[in-house]
Amino acid sequence: MSRRVRLLPAGGAVLAVAATLAAAPAAFGAPRATPQQSSNWAGYAITDATTLATGQPDPAQTPPLQFSNVTGTFRLPKVTCTAASSPAYSAFWVGLGGYSATADALEQVGVDADCSRAGTPTYYAWYELVPSPAVKVALEVSGGDIITTSVVVNGTDVLVQVKDRTRRTSFTRHLQMATPDVSSAEWIAEAPSACSSLGDCRVLPLANFGTVGFTNIAATANAHAGTLTDATWAAAAITLVPRSSRRAILGQPDDASTAGAAPAGATADGRGFSVAWIADATRLSSP
Repeated sequence: MSRRVRLLPAGGAVLAVAATLAAAPAAFGAPRATPQQSSNWAGYAITDATTLATGQPDPAQTPPLQFSNVTGTFRLPKVTCTAASSPAYSAFWVGLGGYSATADALEQVGVDADCSRAGTPTYYAWYELVPSPAVKVALEVSGGDIITTSVVVNGTDVLVQVKDRTRRTSFTRHLQMATPDVSSAEWIAEAPSACSSLGDCRVLPLANFGTVGFTNIAATANAHAGTLTDATWAAAAITLVPRSSRRAILGQPDDASTAGAAPAGATADGRGFSVAWIADATRLSSP
């Protein structure tokens, strides 16, 4: 199996736009974020208003909203692991693309906080240019470290960067991608997915990360720099609600998990928000 982190149909697309949603984030001053649900993402995505409303960009919009960079800082949570239990996983990242229903690319960089079957926490940094698999990077990170992640796209050049501000170390790499998706930007806490060589994927159990706070968040689209609440784009507040049933892959037992996560409202300046782990998020499922 390979690790894959994405918001596409195979990996757990946005499930529903909820008119009312328990534990929904508090309202922004303006604009208000649209509450949505996903089987693997929790946090915020920003895109144009048409994509947010319909799932697809408006081809008549001139010029189309295209994001060129995204950044955010967070304290890597110390996951709570239980000995002799099933492994659990969590990923914290920023990225461009991958939000619309027709997306087939996503450029992202982040850090995992996982629990082994023996109950041992494991932390590591990675980047991923979907549809290619994730790549671990040679940067030591630990729970409690202050991490800044950034993605910058310029044509076919994709720059990914992870800075461990606690250790004063960093990883930066320029990568080439034929057609990067720049129609959205995201700040996400995620339950990663495991995929077989045939492309069948399942969402893995979400590790208990407590609460993670994103700060110093910013993005640029069409040469305009702004925060989460900027009126230039529309925002989606995404709650992670595990699916009630998931099929096993190639005879492997499915990992039953009720854990999810929900974002709080943005700070007054639009530069921060937090995501809280929920032991049983199935009660939040939209009808």
